[in-house]
Parts: sequence; C-alpha cells; structure tokens
Amino acid sequence: MQKLDRITVGGLLDRIATKFPDHDALVYTDRNLRYTYHQFNQLCRQVAKGLMALGLKRGEHIAIWATNVPEWVTLQFATGKMGAVLVTVNTNYKTFEVEYLLKQSDTTTLVMIGGTKTSNYINIINELCPELRDSQPGQLNSARLPMLKNVIFIGEDTPAGMWNWRDILAMANQVTDEELDARQASLDPDDCINMQYTSGTTGFPKGVMLTHFNIINNAHSIADCMNFTEQDKLCIPVPFFHCFGCVLGTMTCVVSGATMVPVEVFHPVRVLETIEQERCTAVHGVPTMFIMELEELNKKKYDTSSLRTGIMAGSPCPIEVMKAVVNRMGAREITITYGQTEASPAITMTRTDDPIDLRVTTVGRTIPNVEAKILDPETGAECPPGVQGEICARGYNVMKGYYKMPEATAQAIDANGWLHTGDLGVMDHNGYFKITGRLKDMIIRGGENIYPREIEEFLYTHPLVKDVQVVGVPSAKYGEEVLAFIQPKEGANLTKEEIQAYCQNKIAKYKIPSYVLFTDSYPTTASGKVQKYRLREKAIRELGLEELANIETA
Repeated sequence: MQKLDRITVGGLLDRIATKFPDHDALVYTDRNLRYTYHQFNQLCRQVAKGLMALGLKRGEHIAIWATNVPEWVTLQFATGKMGAVLVTVNTNYKTFEVEYLLKQSDTTTLVMIGGTKTSNYINIINELCPELRDSQPGQLNSARLPMLKNVIFIGEDTPAGMWNWRDILAMANQVTDEELDARQASLDPDDCINMQYTSGTTGFPKGVMLTHFNIINNAHSIADCMNFTEQDKLCIPVPFFHCFGCVLGTMTCVVSGATMVPVEVFHPVRVLETIEQERCTAVHGVPTMFIMELEELNKKKYDTSSLRTGIMAGSPCPIEVMKAVVNRMGAREITITYGQTEASPAITMTRTDDPIDLRVTTVGRTIPNVEAKILDPETGAECPPGVQGEICARGYNVMKGYYKMPEATAQAIDANGWLHTGDLGVMDHNGYFKITGRLKDMIIRGGENIYPREIEEFLYTHPLVKDVQVVGVPSAKYGEEVLAFIQPKEGANLTKEEIQAYCQNKIAKYKIPSYVLFTDSYPTTASGKVQKYRLREKAIRELGLEELANIETA
C-alpha cells in the first residue's frame, strides 16, 4: 500500500525543485516560455512574498478567474507556500454566477484576466463593483461584495482600481525569505488550500474545501496509475479551474517531477501541435476533446507517436473513442479516472497494464488508500457484485466539507466517513467499477457539471414561463445536452429562440438549453413529484435520439 505523504503544496515543490532543479517544470510552446523546476520554485516564492506584502493571511481566500495562463499555475503553488486558499472560478461564468461565488466564498482578493472570446470579465466585475473604477488598488469598498478588497489584473492596460500582476512581483522585496519560510512552516497538511465550486447533485454550487493532504496524495496515486516519472511531459488542455486540470494535471506532474505543458484555451489543433512540438508523452481530456482531436487527425497528419498515456475522464467515455485514442493517437496506455471534486477528485482508475477490454469498458479499481462500495439507495445495504447501486467512497481523498454548508456536508458524508457520490454503478468480482447513471438528475455536458435546478430557477424569472423542468439528453459530441421542458403561461406564445436569447450573457453558455420543448403537463408520481426520467425518455423519442442513448460507455 502506498504510504501517504504528509507535506504541504509549498514543501512538495521545494522537494521536487531540489531533486530535479534543471528539469523542465512548465512549458508554453506558443509563448516560448520554459521554466526549470528551480526557476519555477523561485518564481512561486516571489509571488508568495508579493501576496504576503499585500497583506494576505494564512487561510484568506484568493480567487482566480482565468484561462490556463502561466500565472494560474504559479498562483496555485504560490498560495500553497503562503497559505491563502485558492478559489477557482469557472471561465464560463457570467455576472450572476460570479457574484454568487465571490460572495459565498468570502473572497478578499480576485486575480483575473480581461476575458475570453465570449465574456468580458472587466465589464462583469465593473458591473458587480461600480465602485472599483474610483478606488485606489487594494482599497475597494463594494456594496455587493463587501469582503472583496483587491483585484489583480493579468495583462497589459490595467483597468482602473486594479493592481497589475507585475505589482505583486515587485512587492515581493518587502517580505524576506525568512518571513516566507516561517509562514510556509506554519502551514498544516490538513489545512484547506483549494476551494472549487461544484453543482454536485443538489442546489446551487457549493465550495468544496480540499486540503494539501487531499490533493497531493490523490496526485501521487494518479501518477502511480499512469507510471508517471520525471521523463514524462503532460499536455494539459483541460481547464485548471477543475480538479482535472489542477490535480490530475499540474499536481500530478509536480509530485513526479514531470513537465507541465498547458494549452491556454482548448482547441484540437493547438493540442495536436503542442503534442507534436514538445513530444508530449501524455495528454488529458474529456471525451469531447478527444473526439475533436480525432476528427482533426482525419483532416491533417500530426505526429503523436510520442504519446504513451493520459487520462480520459469528466463524463462517460464512449468505448469506441477510447479504442481510437489507443489505435490512432498511439496512447496505448491511456487510462480512465472516475471521481468527483468532493473526492479530490479520483476514486477509481484503470492502470496502464490493465487489459485493453477493462481499460475501455470500466472506470477501473479504487486507487490506493481509498475504499469504495456500492450501496442499495433504498435500504442502504451493500450490494453484491454485479448489482447496481450508489457508489460510496472513503479515504484520505474525501473533502474537508462544503464551505459554510454544514447540512449539505452532512448529507454528502455520513457518520462513518463515507462520501455518497450520487452516481449509480456496478462493481464486478475483481473490483472493477462501471458507471451506469446518476441517482439524481445532474447533467454532465463535456465534463461540466450542470445542476438542472439552477437553470430552472433562472428560467422561472422569464415573465412568460409558468413552469420549467430541465433534463439532460444524449449528445454525440458532449455526452449530454441541456433540454428544457417549458409550460408557458396561458395565452403566451414562446419560441425556443426567445428562451435561448433570454439566457444569453446571464448564465454560462454551456448551461443554455440546446433544446426547448413546450408542454402543458409533466408526468408525476402519485405524490405529485415530477418524474424526470420519463421526461428524458419522452425527449429522446421526440428528438429521435434513441441511437445516441444506446451508445455504450465505461
């Protein structure tokens, strides 16, 4: 059994930088940027001292709202040295969601880029904090976000009221190395160091509190399952704001001394170019990403012969896609990981030496030091092999809890420490798991967790909507798409296009219903509860999606 590592994120980076000082730590092929582990560690120390100079205390919350830029990775390990909790913000979030997250998380400092192709972050933050434009950097006094004091901008042309990232680097000389070392030494591996918002299976997004101990040991297990060493180079096109990016990606590289090769914003061509140029040995992605990369390989030849392994995860993995990644991209040791943010995130994983049929049809066995079992949702009794039930997990990887949500935490983690995932699955006689569905009705679209109630609550604000039920329907590209069944108010004439237009720029693009069907009633139980599974079946029939519904996944 793998020995658990009681170290902090800052201590881990020090250890690896001492062991592999001249080895590449972080490479951006399109920026011509390359840091060795020694250089990367020194840069993270500089940022950590800058944050201390800004006045950030151990345990204070600092949010990062950016694509996979170099500053994201640096901040992840800098906060791991000086003890602020890194709160990750989904790059797709719009005003409503950003306000909720910053307020609920008690964030005092926000680090951000200018925006993406579909979102202007500067406009959003100025809409939330109109006081920012007239504030001195560090002295924001916002009515809507009273805890937020600092906004740090990554990029040129710093907007009014914000610090620039370069200011933080310059402030580092106000703090001595001894002061940083003392701060780092005061941290405990059981401190929360990372907070990620997940829709989970109930209600509005919840802040999952993950500790140094959670994520470092999960990364060790992931690295072991992939046979990762300092010789590996991992292409990371999955977003850092998910555990997939910042645990299975960056942290897994650092625990093994491997090289991080991020792609700032996913594009299949950029991924294939990066693999070819840097001779990456591994690549991560949700099934949607791999499908697009395979389509690109049909159009043009790229040299992916350096690939050995990687992880496909985030939503159910179609078996044929797994086979194509092995055969056409050459990733003969590709693995599948199953888990959730609340589990830091991995619970089970296939191994590189598993037979190919198990690697494409299951999500593997439990990772070291983690237990998992299948429980009957009705009785709570443990299910025998081959019988479907809810997957529950226990071990070092289970989160500290949901931030400021003790009741939700108690619902997720029982008195004996078992995390109830809300996912349905079966386990075979050899301990291999298959995911068969979800206990509740969460939608997973292209690796993004979407909770229907959040979209329903939003659509209820439309003046002509009487009632709405949101379900997921199968999609070849994304695994699932959002569908809204809407009951219009009497006499109202609504169209799909009007509903979609109403959502634009108010909720994240991936949450906007791809399909809208109008109805005058919903199927219900005897007690009047809407039967969403029947709505889903009806939608599949009406939209002719039967073939997609029958695609076999692991």
